[in-house]
Amino acid sequence: MAATVIELPEAQLSEAHSPEHHPTVERPWRPRINPWIVAMTVTLATFMEVLDSSIANVALPHIAGGLGATQDEATWVLTAYLVANAIILPAGAYMTTFIGRKKFYMICVALFGISSALCGFAPSLPILIFCRVLQGVGGGGLAPSEQAILADTFPPEKRGQAFAMYGLAVVCAPAIGPTLGGYITDNFDWRWIFFLNVPICLISLFLTSRIVEDPPYVKKQVELSQKGGIKLDFLGFGLLGLTFGSLEFILDKGQEDDWFSSNLITFFAVAMVIAFVAMIWWELKQLREGHRPILNLTLFKRRNFSISFLLMFVLGFSLYGTTILIPQFVQTLLGYTAELAGLVLSPAGLMMMCMMPIVGVLVGKVDPRKLIGYGFIMLTLSLITMHTLNLGVSYGYLVFVRCFQASGLAFLFIPINTISYIGVKQSENNDVSGLTNLARNIGGSVGTAFVATMLTRRTAAHETNMVRNLTTGSASFMNRVAKLKGMFGGHSSGNPMTGTGSHTAQAYLYNELHRQAGMLAYLDIIQYMAVFCACMLPLLFFIPRPPKHASPSAGH
Repeated sequence: MAATVIELPEAQLSEAHSPEHHPTVERPWRPRINPWIVAMTVTLATFMEVLDSSIANVALPHIAGGLGATQDEATWVLTAYLVANAIILPAGAYMTTFIGRKKFYMICVALFGISSALCGFAPSLPILIFCRVLQGVGGGGLAPSEQAILADTFPPEKRGQAFAMYGLAVVCAPAIGPTLGGYITDNFDWRWIFFLNVPICLISLFLTSRIVEDPPYVKKQVELSQKGGIKLDFLGFGLLGLTFGSLEFILDKGQEDDWFSSNLITFFAVAMVIAFVAMIWWELKQLREGHRPILNLTLFKRRNFSISFLLMFVLGFSLYGTTILIPQFVQTLLGYTAELAGLVLSPAGLMMMCMMPIVGVLVGKVDPRKLIGYGFIMLTLSLITMHTLNLGVSYGYLVFVRCFQASGLAFLFIPINTISYIGVKQSENNDVSGLTNLARNIGGSVGTAFVATMLTRRTAAHETNMVRNLTTGSASFMNRVAKLKGMFGGHSSGNPMTGTGSHTAQAYLYNELHRQAGMLAYLDIIQYMAVFCACMLPLLFFIPRPPKHASPSAGH
């Protein structure tokens, strides 16, 4: 009798434990292809998209010159992409409900490839901006789709290793991009930064069609929507687009237009607030009525997701903020070329490539909260170390400081992503990936806007304080002008403020004052960022202890 029980057919055992018998348990799904082959396939296009974004930043002066536009006009090439990207990021999960995740991913890859080719052939700036909007729409769906695919493809205990590969795409690419972009634009034509995407997109499309597959729950959602069970929410999509599109526009153009001194910025700020409030009300209404909302706001009821959302925002803020800060510092104050400035960041990208697999293994063995704590401590210490920068700093020290910082960033991305999926149903993986990627991208935009704004304002503040000492009533200033006057062909005797070489001496001193004011402004920004990152450490105590090898539906 006992033997009969033990030899009960496997099919009956699986049937006894099926979702029909236990409706609260989601049956684990695994792809037919080796998960690592799937991971490498979907990482290819995401890496290309993130790399292309950072390359375009470096190529702006070349694009402006090639199309007969000013530097300010050329910045619309970036703004157009970011606005379109920000709208699609949170809506990607919703779109997969209607066409399936694999098909949505392939459409995004195809659109990104076609629009990249059109960007390369663009004869004028308006056409290039329009093509960049299309490219932003295609690129916006790649990163969250990849993250959701990895979350479904790998079991929870191996997700850390899978997210390590994903991290190579979204964290390392911004570090490599400036160097590659500087090399391409200096030695070839700026159009090649777009043409290079085309063959990669073709390879990605071929591999995705053969390797990637949708899990059963995605197929069921598509079937339900095709039968009319889920209807496209045009109002919700419009409110979402107005909210995040306006926010991205404000962050990208705010400093350039002096923020709320501009009527255009004020208009978009008001529109964003109204649209955001209306969007929250509408999405909650959709939930109450049993409809599928574009934004799954119920995720924020989970403490671990809410905190991980905030931590991912801070990670984006720190990563993109410092990625903008360091090249700008070495180019404006130290006289580095664009390519050499990129070489300051590249070793840090290699550092993260080496660290990501290690962190991916540790996530399955160590409490993710401890890894996040270590990452923020290292990030804070690296920013404190950066506060020692000066106008005579060497290239080697800059590389060391950036690599020190990268060692902390590597311990943040994977554990934060891992925690965000704890207690989440498998059918909500798409929503989690869309919102966490939105947090990272918006954080990056806020970090970039913060650096640009604070740099301008703190430099002006320091110049105002320092220029008080450059008066004829200052003995040290007069002595300095007299000595410099002699160096520039004048006579150091007599009145130092008159005669040959006096204007050159004063111009030299003002230029030096401007450089030192700029240096102090950079140090102020670094100090603010260090405090901001340190303030994230107490949040770790509010994250519930994650269960070991939690299933996707743990907590339900």
